[in-house]
Amino acid sequence: MTVVDSMILAHTETMRLSSAELARQLVQHLGATVVAVLAGVRDKKLPYKWASDGGPVPRDGALQRLQVAHRAWVAVARAEGADIARAWFIGANPRLDEQPPFMALADGEFKPVMSAAAAFVDGADN
Repeated sequence: MTVVDSMILAHTETMRLSSAELARQLVQHLGATVVAVLAGVRDKKLPYKWASDGGPVPRDGALQRLQVAHRAWVAVARAEGADIARAWFIGANPRLDEQPPFMALADGEFKPVMSAAAAFVDGADN
């Protein structure tokens, strides 16, 4: 599978999730604090509430950040595994001026994060 195919598959998988399932998966893999930061919210418990069936739905900006985060997560985890994907998300990234991807997402840097994820999956960071 090419990197482009992998990124498109991640997009398709993400878009088919309810907002609750989207939040649930991100909280499970990244933790509520990281999810809150990347979503741009101050309440560190809010991701747990989003992850509850029947709970509140993230506002549009937060939902967009969650969707992009999930797409990047799926692409990296599918290629490298969950532990590597978490390390990639929270570690300093030279493709993002040494900013961790979750912080770049909080700043709305969607395209650079997805480009960094694609490069990592492609092995360009080796």
